[in-house]
Amino acid sequence: MNSFTPNGLIVAHHGISVEVLFDNGTRRMVRVKRNSGHVVGDNVVVTGEVLKRLPRRTELQRRDARNGIHLVAANLDVLGIVVAPLSPGGFIDRAIVAARSAQLQPFLVVNKCDLAGTAEMLDELSRVYGGSVPIFPISAAERSGLAPLEEFLSEGRRGAFVGTTGVGKSSLLNALCPDIDLKVGSVSLYKSMGRHTTTVSTLHALSGGGELVDTPGFRDFGLVDITVEELAEYFPGFEAHRDVPCKFRNCRHRTEPGCAVLTLVEQERIPAERYTTYMEILGEVESHQAAARSRDWKN
Repeated sequence: MNSFTPNGLIVAHHGISVEVLFDNGTRRMVRVKRNSGHVVGDNVVVTGEVLKRLPRRTELQRRDARNGIHLVAANLDVLGIVVAPLSPGGFIDRAIVAARSAQLQPFLVVNKCDLAGTAEMLDELSRVYGGSVPIFPISAAERSGLAPLEEFLSEGRRGAFVGTTGVGKSSLLNALCPDIDLKVGSVSLYKSMGRHTTTVSTLHALSGGGELVDTPGFRDFGLVDITVEELAEYFPGFEAHRDVPCKFRNCRHRTEPGCAVLTLVEQERIPAERYTTYMEILGEVESHQAAARSRDWKN
């Protein structure tokens, strides 16, 4: 085998090794350091046993239970926010802002639509978010409603799903990628490369087009903190103000003169309830940022 290998794509990460899919269709396992920084979705060039990462278009990060920040995947195009009955409030708004700030297109997947009471939740979500993001009602358990979602993903999009525990992310991935369990199970083929070969993340091509990144080791998904500036720019429901900019570039849409958002609220072009929700999250984000600055100052 030549020392230089054509460009490839990391399609699986097993802790101390990655699987690279090359442009010519071949695959190869390459050893990496555990904290190498390589993730699924990275475009790379392999020279011998050395990976050279090419520039990333986008990055998706998550926060763990210990408040640590981890890079999940690279070069994504879309982020699916999965919700179900009894999902906690507030997550959708933050996830949409986080996706947009990472230059990803967010969309909502309303799972478990076979359950009683889901119709009311779907109507409410459609009313609040229908003008902001695509919404896909499905039942992963019954494999119903998948066709529109598959068509959306088939348009050359690489995506991942996020959501709180219990919304059915794993069932959704299995419904869209029937062979996912087989591929994850194939990790044992590489056990000779070391004891700790637990799959961290894998990329799966969908039969109709598009790709999905699976992160099976994550039981939950904690969003990396969003900033005040990101919240003010990307909050769902404020899309109309992009055509009517505020007087000040750093406007927080609170009491600033010439605020386009406040004008749109007064004109009822932005629902008052959306603005109320924004103000609640703005207060939380400001508190978190103030606490972080205080910690930095003390250190």
